[in-house]
Amino acid sequence: MSDDLGPALAQTLRTLRHERGLSGGTLAERSGVSRAMISRIENGDAQPTASLLGRLSGALGITLSQLIAHAEQDGRRLMRRDEQPTWTDPETGYRRRAVSPTPGGPMELVEVELPAGARVAYPRESYTFTHHLIWVLEGTLAFTEGEVEHRLGPGDCLRLGEPTACAYHNPTPQACRYLVALARRT
Repeated sequence: MSDDLGPALAQTLRTLRHERGLSGGTLAERSGVSRAMISRIENGDAQPTASLLGRLSGALGITLSQLIAHAEQDGRRLMRRDEQPTWTDPETGYRRRAVSPTPGGPMELVEVELPAGARVAYPRESYTFTHHLIWVLEGTLAFTEGEVEHRLGPGDCLRLGEPTACAYHNPTPQACRYLVALARRT
């Protein structure tokens, strides 16, 4: 599947919000996303950005990977490359591929391609539930963790510290490709 998740993400957000007993207004307060935008996303009238999905997933108490996993449930143990779901941020062109079978499990692998010049930021809440490792495969990644910027090149691997607002930025004219390994915090 490739970029087919729009309708499934809309339904998943609506379902998760209802399961948690949250009104659109409460989710808006928790996430900092307007109630009107949440309604547009849930109705399939707006394509959410990566940053926006990060804010919504954090407010729902799950990771972005888990949100996407809910939209793409199938429980397999083997996921062939051509079957791995991808999602592209309509704002930045950031492309995310769920490598792991059964995303949302205790450990996940996500491959990301960040286009030249692109920047994607996530709030602290996006990192509350998981430990993250970022391993750069190609290109250069300027990763901002709170007030600290880490400049990573091919082969560099960074373990994130305590949850804080973070931003992924590709300051170069070439695409950057990296792997994110996530494990649930206990």
